[in-house]
Amino acid sequence: MARDAAHGEGIPRITLTHRHVDVPLSDLGREQAAALGRWFASFEPDAQPEILLASPYIRAVQTAKLFGAAGGYDPHEPICIDERLREKEFGILDGLTTAAVGELQPEQAAFRKLLGKFYHRPPGGESWVDVIFRLRALLDTVSLHNGGRRVMIVAHQVVVLCLRYIIENMSEDQILAIDREGDVANCAITEYRLDDAQGRDGKLCWHATTLLHQ
Repeated sequence: MARDAAHGEGIPRITLTHRHVDVPLSDLGREQAAALGRWFASFEPDAQPEILLASPYIRAVQTAKLFGAAGGYDPHEPICIDERLREKEFGILDGLTTAAVGELQPEQAAFRKLLGKFYHRPPGGESWVDVIFRLRALLDTVSLHNGGRRVMIVAHQVVVLCLRYIIENMSEDQILAIDREGDVANCAITEYRLDDAQGRDGKLCWHATTLLHQ
């Protein structure tokens, strides 16, 4: 989001004072995380998460803790931190807007145009496909250790989209079209439920809810 805002204002580079992993939640982000926890606390116990997984980024861990403290998850249960949920690594393009990549890294801009956003891997960074590889491994782990349980994941923009790509068996064009529609909102919920009555072809029930204040 900061990258898009900077691009819109003509700022070539986002000033970074922390590693991405160390950027904390804003006051608004803390309010949103607590509101989400209160919302989940109003559900019946069989609708609340039994397992909570989070990216190792500080803001994701803070979101998970505030969510639990507000009643959305048993605060006495551990939050499982998994590095496979970290945001996509941008490598040498970290902090650069789209316009700045063209000006400061023209070779990478050309590679990205040739390969496409999905497959382009900047030096020191990842492609979307790289993220998908680690998320497939994550889902195998979740299935092995937590099959049949309600699992909640706290993660980031590209991770959310790549999980949708895997779970919904999307094509490259489909997921990039969704990406062009805009950023995943803060504390937005994407839910998948197993529906045994629907059989193999209808077992995933998906919906997304954006909750900003409650």
